[in-house]
Amino acid sequence: MSKLKIGIIKEGKVPVDKRVPLTPKKCVEALQEFPEMEIVVQPSDIRCFTDAEYKELQIPLQEDLSDCDILMGIKEVPVEQLIPNKTYFFFSHTIKKQPHNAKLLKAILDKNITLIDYETLTTSEGQRIVAFGRYAGIVGAYNGMLTYGKKHKLFNLKPAYLCHEMEDMQEEYFKVKLPPIKIAVTGGGRVAGGAMEVLDKMGIRKVSVFDYLYKQFTEPVYAQLHSGDYNSRPDVEVWDSPDFYAHPELYQSTFRKFTKVTDLLMACAYWNPSAPKLFTEEDTRKLDFKIDTIADITCDVDGSIPTTKRATTITEPAYDYNPETGELEEAYSSKSNITVMAVDNLPCELPRSASRDFGRHLIDNVFPHLFNGDKDGVLERGTIARAGKLTELYSYLQDYADNIAEVKTKEKAV
Repeated sequence: MSKLKIGIIKEGKVPVDKRVPLTPKKCVEALQEFPEMEIVVQPSDIRCFTDAEYKELQIPLQEDLSDCDILMGIKEVPVEQLIPNKTYFFFSHTIKKQPHNAKLLKAILDKNITLIDYETLTTSEGQRIVAFGRYAGIVGAYNGMLTYGKKHKLFNLKPAYLCHEMEDMQEEYFKVKLPPIKIAVTGGGRVAGGAMEVLDKMGIRKVSVFDYLYKQFTEPVYAQLHSGDYNSRPDVEVWDSPDFYAHPELYQSTFRKFTKVTDLLMACAYWNPSAPKLFTEEDTRKLDFKIDTIADITCDVDGSIPTTKRATTITEPAYDYNPETGELEEAYSSKSNITVMAVDNLPCELPRSASRDFGRHLIDNVFPHLFNGDKDGVLERGTIARAGKLTELYSYLQDYADNIAEVKTKEKAV
């Protein structure tokens, strides 16, 4: 019986992404756990793990991956690099009809490709089983602290992307010396968990939401805020999480009470566009608006944080928002400005550590379903396209893919 051959592709998207689905050691672990699997790696000079590191552990390098059954990457694969009739795993960023990737989805259908998107791999209850969220939270919280320290000239942290591993970044934690500020962390998922992991290791104490709002402290503290802490439905007295997620448009933000006591906001909560924003630009002009630094870790441009007007880059992670004019200015240009950190690809700053974590998820939560007949339907739920057609779950994307064809037809006619 032939083995299932998996090829780890070289990332082709620009700007480049140095992360990998499987590190060299995770390849070895996967092969030991699933002897019916074979793994080859396409050579790459941009990967955070070198070709030599794979070769050292006897993982074969192979330029031509056309004989592989499954091809795995991280970011979107450039259309011209797609191999027809193959099964691909990568983050396609198509399920929300992202305009820039309609061409990619159309090419996947045209080339008879089966696409399984990491983002759509879930349990039967809808919980994602493979993600980089924890590392987004870790790097985002670190960047938030770096930004606050720089804004107030308290300390200078080495940027995360200049650290070889997470351990190197953690060596910087001892530099963090804060006055008794209050830090708000929104969310309850992997991203918030990663952020709180950093705050805990920096020695910042977690307090209850009540104490955060109404008590004064002689040390820096943080509180974790869940949706029920800063949203309410006017016609309902008791908080009901399922109702909020089902009908976010019926709710109003009560976050104003936190803007009066918070110095640093770390936004880690998933935001539905139908849900209320945390605060308004008008709120930022009020005298009691205290927040002067925001780490928008989820980085929803024009989303839950109205001061997030654009995403930032790893090398230029922050900008200032001027509350009086509503305009963006150079980072740290004025004390009265709100400094915003909004890097949209945070895990890329610690690619080696993030890749190890991701590989762990694949081995534990995805690979078993390749060999058990997908008895729990995990792969089926995550399959966006198969044999040139969208699966039933993702049939709503048909007009999104078809629009590309219509545009091309019009261009030819012209």
